[in-house]
Amino acid sequence: MNDSLFNKIMHYAQSGVYPMHMPGHKRDGALFPGLPYSIDITEIEGFDDLHNPSGVLLETAQLAAALYGSDQAFLLVNGSTAGILAAIGALAERGDRILCQEGSHRSVANAASLFGLDVVWLEALKDEASGIALGATPGSVARALAEHSGIKLVVVTSPTYEGAVSDLPAIAAAAHERGVPLLVDSAHGAHLGFSGGFPENAVKSGADAVVMSLHKTLPALTQCSLLHVRREHAPGIARMLSILQTSSPSYALMSSIDICLRLLDYASENLFTRYEELLSVFYGKMRGLSSLSLLWSDLRGAPSAAFDYDPGKIVILTKKSALCGADLAEMLRKDYLIETELARGGYVIAMTSICDTLEGYDRLASALLSIDSGL
Repeated sequence: MNDSLFNKIMHYAQSGVYPMHMPGHKRDGALFPGLPYSIDITEIEGFDDLHNPSGVLLETAQLAAALYGSDQAFLLVNGSTAGILAAIGALAERGDRILCQEGSHRSVANAASLFGLDVVWLEALKDEASGIALGATPGSVARALAEHSGIKLVVVTSPTYEGAVSDLPAIAAAAHERGVPLLVDSAHGAHLGFSGGFPENAVKSGADAVVMSLHKTLPALTQCSLLHVRREHAPGIARMLSILQTSSPSYALMSSIDICLRLLDYASENLFTRYEELLSVFYGKMRGLSSLSLLWSDLRGAPSAAFDYDPGKIVILTKKSALCGADLAEMLRKDYLIETELARGGYVIAMTSICDTLEGYDRLASALLSIDSGL
């Protein structure tokens, strides 16, 4: 990764060039050790412009497009929220009617309010045993498009927070049959498509735009995301991003995006092979649970009513026990020093990634088996 944006910035930081420009910390890493002052630069000569990339940032965006299979990719430093706002603002016009999956991220509703859009909410398929929403189906999308005239955009979430994956190719076909573009909020799906143990990434579905958060499931700093688009939508989305994203983008964040993508480019096979092995061992141990249970029972088994699922989302159900999700999360935190991602009424989500260790999986497995035995 010698030619990475990070290395380019580090070389510049050691070059002796004095910064008579912002930011005000002047790249002085001694001010507060631990903060990335040395790589926090602005749009100086040789480091490109996020809103009109032609050099090093364009190379990073092109790498993103190549890795995921999109026509064009945009780097996002305001999180997936900025990508969702920009895509909806570009793909729909004020006063338009859009079809949105029930339970969508709040940025979808905020985009509808911001751009004056009429929302038709699409009921999500639910898992009967747990009540957890499993996402949109092609049939529900097709029916809604037939029942509600004038829909100009379809917005679905896949995977969901809990890891449920929809049949995106069929949903894209249903939308495109009526000439309607499809936006997929795949914020939790940036790691998909790199291994046979996981579903395909949303870009390969034929969607018109896909938003994904690198920071949620891959080694990138918080706020680092991507927006993948079909070529014909790129100019309008670029304009929206220039309005909605900061005019002073963080080079620390963009370096993180670049490093993450380069890591996937040269080491994804080894990283995901190890990831699958660790998950498989963990799920094997979880067969010993009796009161607690898992929404997804193994690495690639039958996914209940869902079309598919992400086994990296460990969803621990408490319905058969006397615990609620918050109780279980509190026990894991206080008694076992494990902080989980989310606790809801009847379940807890433990998120995993290619960066988890065997020790981490063993700690979670031991904790769950111990708690379960005491119920």
